[in-house]
This record gives sequence, structure tokens and C-alpha cells, in this order.
Amino acid sequence: MAIDNQFLDKFTRTFSLELPPATSIDQYLDLILPEIKGHSDDLREREVYLDTRWLEISDKDDFHESILHIFREENEYLLSIDGNIHTGVWRTLPKSNTLIIDQMDGENLIKSELYDLAFLNKDFFVLKKHGDQKRIGRNKYKFFGREAHVKKLVWRDAIESMYNLHRNNSEYFGWVIVVVVLVVLLIAFSFR
Repeated sequence: MAIDNQFLDKFTRTFSLELPPATSIDQYLDLILPEIKGHSDDLREREVYLDTRWLEISDKDDFHESILHIFREENEYLLSIDGNIHTGVWRTLPKSNTLIIDQMDGENLIKSELYDLAFLNKDFFVLKKHGDQKRIGRNKYKFFGREAHVKKLVWRDAIESMYNLHRNNSEYFGWVIVVVVLVVLLIAFSFR
């Protein structure tokens, strides 16, 4: 019985601990979010993201600002761009992991955006903007890290830190051992 090399390559890549190759935050998140989805909280668990200084992380060459997003009690939203505060309102849609962020100028609504939660834990907050962002030349994801955790990291290091959730998962290692044993048995019986 011959083993299909394509199948074996795909199979071993599934259990690889190496960060998959990519060139942008969107590409990396598309690859790793399915691997770490089980570690995500949801928007109902407000204590995970409220009153946390979420530092925006970008892969854009012209991105030099320090942008903080702070979600406060009573749906107050604060956006700090290099220390200059803009206010707004945030809210979730009932029975979903959908977040709406309204940016205000005094009483006037400047911008209202709809996001679906892609990932959330104590260190990372990833929102996926609704619609085809690539078509209009924007990133698909808003990628935030808890400021104290990511402040001195470049974007690739932040992605690497997030991917460590996959690498450090003990359940994952248990499955890897089971799969390796099965592959060894499959190979051993294929040479008979």
C-alpha cells in the first residue's frame, strides 16, 4: 500500500508547531485563527475586554501611531491616537458575537462600524470587519493586543505570541502523539 505524499504533507502540516508562512496580518490570522479558536472567549464575557488598554497592531509600513481602544462600562468607547482621545459608543448585538463601534464628535456620529468577533482572550482581541475589505483596500481584521503584553513587539512577534496558544496546548500534544503512533503503524503495515 503506497502512501500519498500530498496527503502526508498536508497531514504533517496540520500538526506542525511552526508558524505557517504568510506576509500580512490578514494572511496569518486566516491561517492561525482556526487553530486557536477553542481558546477564545466571547463578547458576553465582558470582564475579559472591558477597561483594558487594547493596542492596535498593524502591518502597514506607514503605521506609526500608538492607537489604543478602550471599551468601558455603560458602552463608552475611547479611542486614543498618540494620547489624543476620541469618544464613542460600543454595543453588541443580542445572541451574537457582533460588535458595533460608533465614533462620535460631540453629539455627531462620525463613523459606525460592524465587526464580528474573531478571537478574544486576556492578551488578544481580534475583530473581523463585516464585508469585503480587500475589495476596498483595507485589512479584514482589527488586531489588538493588551498593551502591557504587546507594547514592545513588532506585529510578527505579536502573531507569534498569539500562535503560542496553539503550540502550548496540552490537548494538542496528546492528539499529536496519537496521530504519530497511527502514522507509524500505517507506515509499518504498508511495507508488509
